[in-house]
Amino acid sequence: MPPTLPARGGPSSSRAKAVMRSVGGKAPLGVGKGKVGAKRHRRILKDTIQGITKPAIRRLARRGGVKRISGMIYEEVRKVLKDRLSVILKDITTYTEYRGAKTVTVEDVIFALRRIGRPIYGFDPETYTAPTTGMKRKAIAGASQDMDED
Repeated sequence: MPPTLPARGGPSSSRAKAVMRSVGGKAPLGVGKGKVGAKRHRRILKDTIQGITKPAIRRLARRGGVKRISGMIYEEVRKVLKDRLSVILKDITTYTEYRGAKTVTVEDVIFALRRIGRPIYGFDPETYTAPTTGMKRKAIAGASQDMDED
């Protein structure tokens, strides 16, 4: 009994047609020949640190007060940045895995930076004060001006 062909299209219909064809008593085409059809594009992994571009490094240096930059600095900055991020991300993933979570939170980053000895300020939940908006801000500003006049 020959194999049945599906009545309509779909992923199996092209494979079934390939099975039905045969060449001179040999195995039908598409059977035992590996992948059938067009190969999908496979993403090539490249060194993503090259995404830190020369202008980005120049902007960081300008913010730091640097006036002139040597041409050999860029690769060195990328190397140092990669090493630093590896240390930080290792601690961040440790905190995230300890919580049994898959999502990195702001607290994970804060704790990791604090552990390394480079805490960042302004994200601590104990010291956080919500910003005032619109009318409240005007009322506070008006009240402080009234106090200055007294």
